[in-house]
Amino acid sequence: MKKELLILGIETSCDETAVAIIKNGREIVANVVASQIESHKRFGGVVPEIASRHHVEQITLVIEEALNQANVTFSEIDAIAVTEGPGLVGALLIGVNAAKALAFAHNKPLVPVHHIAGHIYANRLITELKFPLLALVVSGGHTELVYMKEHGHFEVIGETRDDAAGEAYDKVARTLNMPYPGGPHIDRLAQEGTPTINLPRAWLEEGSYDFSFSGLKSAVINTVHNAEQRGEKIAPEDLAASFQASVIEVLVKKTEKAVAEYGVEQVLVAGGVAANKGLRNALEKSFSEKPGIELVIPPLSLCTDNAAMIAAAGSIMFEKGIRADLALNAIPGLDIEMYN
Repeated sequence: MKKELLILGIETSCDETAVAIIKNGREIVANVVASQIESHKRFGGVVPEIASRHHVEQITLVIEEALNQANVTFSEIDAIAVTEGPGLVGALLIGVNAAKALAFAHNKPLVPVHHIAGHIYANRLITELKFPLLALVVSGGHTELVYMKEHGHFEVIGETRDDAAGEAYDKVARTLNMPYPGGPHIDRLAQEGTPTINLPRAWLEEGSYDFSFSGLKSAVINTVHNAEQRGEKIAPEDLAASFQASVIEVLVKKTEKAVAEYGVEQVLVAGGVAANKGLRNALEKSFSEKPGIELVIPPLSLCTDNAAMIAAAGSIMFEKGIRADLALNAIPGLDIEMYN
């Protein structure tokens, strides 16, 4: 009888201190997240030094809580998986050094994990992956289309050239005097409005799967400033709806086009912006009309940063024989294709 595989995952790439334990790559037995949103809210964004300090304060407590939730000891853990990048270098270092200390102290294999691979593998906690597949990754720092022909193999076919979708949401929210993080507030407001304001869609050159949201963000800011100078009032809900409609149209259309070209069986949605209600509804509508293609969107708890996704991806990397030694370091600009 095959032994159950228990992987402990650690995630500290930004402002969430997270530790989880996953069984056989798919079953969550513990998932603990210490959020820092309240600490960063007054600054309108994540302050790297504050994030690092909070990780130092929380990491040991969160590890202990995960072990207690799972009711296991380190003797039962098969490997330690940790986010090595991308992310804030100071924040990443806390998780990497905690993982190295645990691996050394308990003589466990150390498995490096790419943060975006984690977001993609959050979907495996919902259903088994079917290859070939396409992952639409939409988060604060990343907007990418990733093609996977098999487990652990990532090919980036499109990525953002400037602002990621999540960054654009936060900057537009700031323009509308909404608190950080802005994405959920824009999403809620957009449900109340009508997309009556003509805003640009950046399709880029023919055949490109890349994204660009910088021009859209600037167009929203200019629309607000021009209206103020003319003494006119723009309904914020209509502006939010118009902005969201522009983002979603580009994301959905490029995903549809890539699905047709690459002949995939499954479409995964990953990253914090995967929690966006407007995007979820648009993708569900689009792919409900395409028989033979399964759309998988994780629950809200697995869209934002968490360690269950890192342990899930780490399980695959562990089975593929990927290991790190104690020289493992944080790599803030880590390329997902380096694992191939």
